[in-house]
Amino acid sequence: MRIAIVADHNAVPMKARLVDWLAARGHDVDDRGVHDERVVDYPVLCEDLCRRVLSGAADTGVVLGGSGSGEQMACNKIRGIRAALCHDTFLAGIARGNNDATVLVMGAKVIAPDAAERILEVWLDTGFRGGRHHERLAQIAVLERGGSLLGD
Repeated sequence: MRIAIVADHNAVPMKARLVDWLAARGHDVDDRGVHDERVVDYPVLCEDLCRRVLSGAADTGVVLGGSGSGEQMACNKIRGIRAALCHDTFLAGIARGNNDATVLVMGAKVIAPDAAERILEVWLDTGFRGGRHHERLAQIAVLERGGSLLGD
């Protein structure tokens, strides 16, 4: 699988560990930065990664920040991206299986590196379940385009 990954200054060590973990499992890893702990603005990193996912240059993306909260917000401003902030394996399974999330966001100040590996493993191993979830994704797309589901 082709996986793009980025981290802000808070998550450089976690990114390095996950890059190695992914490569050891045979994934094609596109490490988009950053590579040192100088303070950076994460929205630029999020846009770069999301555009890679949307273009098909990456099958999925992993965004790492301090909490992951701002990163998730930034990613979800890119039309067509469904970014999920996952701090445990349950959320990762739901995000992929029910929501067909395209970008995994994790907070390096919130979860331990070994937990990040387990979350990423569930993310990669879980496929979209389809079925009734297709309609919900279609509804999310309506909202993304500025439409309404209220029928007013």
